[in-house]
Amino acid sequence: MSETEASSRYVLQTAGFDARFPNTNQTRHCYQNYTDYFKCLAAKGDDFAPCKQFKRAYNSLCPNEWTSRWDEQRENGTFPGSLEP
Repeated sequence: MSETEASSRYVLQTAGFDARFPNTNQTRHCYQNYTDYFKCLAAKGDDFAPCKQFKRAYNSLCPNEWTSRWDEQRENGTFPGSLEP
């Protein structure tokens, strides 16, 4: 596959600027997008397309180890935040 084919196939995007998190440390931005995604799913369901923006943002910002740990905590009912809409 040539470089032009690869670049036309894949679009790399990162989370956009969020004025609530102006600092370079994006830990809170990561966590907020993670919780917003699951709140959105609870409120609107899996088929609601705008929820996917939160997922793209947290996948871009959060280390995989964090999201894996948070997923386990959600499954065990020990997640430290509220995921209620």
